[in-house]
Amino acid sequence: MSTLIAEDLLLLLLDDDKGTMRAGSYTQTILGGGLLMELALADAVTVTEKQGFWQNAHVVPRPGARTGDPVLDDALALVAERQRTAQDVVNRLGKGLKETLTARLVERGILERREGKVLGLFPHTTWPTADSSHEEEVRRAVEATLLQGVTPDERTGGLVALLHAVGQAHRVIDLRGARAGDVKARAKEIAEGAWAAKAVKDAIAASVAATTVAVTAATSVAAAGS
Repeated sequence: MSTLIAEDLLLLLLDDDKGTMRAGSYTQTILGGGLLMELALADAVTVTEKQGFWQNAHVVPRPGARTGDPVLDDALALVAERQRTAQDVVNRLGKGLKETLTARLVERGILERREGKVLGLFPHTTWPTADSSHEEEVRRAVEATLLQGVTPDERTGGLVALLHAVGQAHRVIDLRGARAGDVKARAKEIAEGAWAAKAVKDAIAASVAATTVAVTAATSVAAAGS
C-alpha cells in the first residue's frame, strides 16, 4: 500500500483503540516535517544550508517538479509561492494536515472516524484503527531498525529520524525488554544519517532540523505563556 511518510507518522502516533494522538507528539510540526521530507526525497525541492547565525535554511522548489499526489502537489505549490525558511515551511505545511490525512486514511478503510462529546457537551472526533495491517508493517520495519540493528530504507530511516526529533521513537514500538535509552541512542544514530547516501542524508537532515527548530520554538512559546 502506498502511503505518505506523513500518513505513516500519523498512524504510528495515533492510539489504535482510542483514536487520539499521543501526548507531546507535536502533531502539526511532525506531519509538516514528513511532507517536507517526502518532497526532498522525491527531489521535488532542495533545502539550502544554513549560512551563519542570521541566515536560515530555505526551501526551494525544483523547476517543473510534480509528484502526482494532490497533498504533495499542494505542498509543492506552497513552497513555490515565495522563498521561505525551512522552519516556516514545516509549520505552514502542517496546518490542517491532520484533518486532511485522517480523511484520506478513513476513505481507504485504514481509520474510522467517530464523533462524540466530551462530558456530553463538547464535540470530539477520534480516529481509531479500522484496518491495522499497513500500520503493523510500518511498525515492524521501525522495530527492526531500532531493536535489531537492521539498516533502514530511506522511508523508514526518515520516519525514525522525525520520531526522534519529537522524542517519540521509543514510544511507538514494543520495546520487548530493550532499554529506552538504548533505543533513543539508536534513533539518534539513524537521524544522523550515516547509513544513507548523501542525497538521502541531506534530505532527512534538513527536514529533521526544520522540525526540531519548529518544535523548540513552539515549546518556548508555550513555556513563556505558562
